[in-house]
Amino acid sequence: MTSLDSITLEVADTAAAERFYTEAFGLGDRLRLRASQEPTTGFRGFTLSLIVAQPADVHALVDSAVAAGATVLKPAAKSLWGYGGVVQVPDGTIWKVTTSAKKDTGPATGRVESIVLLLGVADIIASKRFYLDQDLAVAKSFARVYVEFDTGESPVKLALYRRKALAKDAGVTHDGTGSHRITLGGGTFTDRDGFAWETSAMTARS
Repeated sequence: MTSLDSITLEVADTAAAERFYTEAFGLGDRLRLRASQEPTTGFRGFTLSLIVAQPADVHALVDSAVAAGATVLKPAAKSLWGYGGVVQVPDGTIWKVTTSAKKDTGPATGRVESIVLLLGVADIIASKRFYLDQDLAVAKSFARVYVEFDTGESPVKLALYRRKALAKDAGVTHDGTGSHRITLGGGTFTDRDGFAWETSAMTARS
């Protein structure tokens, strides 16, 4: 059975990336890094979201990311679904910091409650079917717009979104070529949109 055990970001400078993620987000072992010089341009076809408790935490993490070298793509602001902002970090990955809450209930803690990996796909229905064939179960599904899978105890949730819509949500154009610069741990296959999975240490032990 496929399960999302880990995600590995492929970066040009692992030491610099590790320093950034420690200083900016405090993600620890929830994120893996691997050296890569594979060419990539434009939108890489995915975003990562940090889910936090309240707007104050959004501001705290966005400010921390900017102080560590990130660029703001969308300033933190209220939206229909809550409150959030988007940054692009020095290794090129796009991160959204978001909460469903629209008001603060206390001081910021900077604590990340969960991480969501959103894959931008060309055909939601076909990609959903592909992942069902890999034995992933659907947790939430909204027609041809959004699909979230049940990833069990994984520190990262996996969801699908239309590529153009995902790029728009991130504040960038959808054009991009080359490597996605990310590998998913928990299976051995490549999906319809070129996202590669590999057997992780956890999968090998199970």
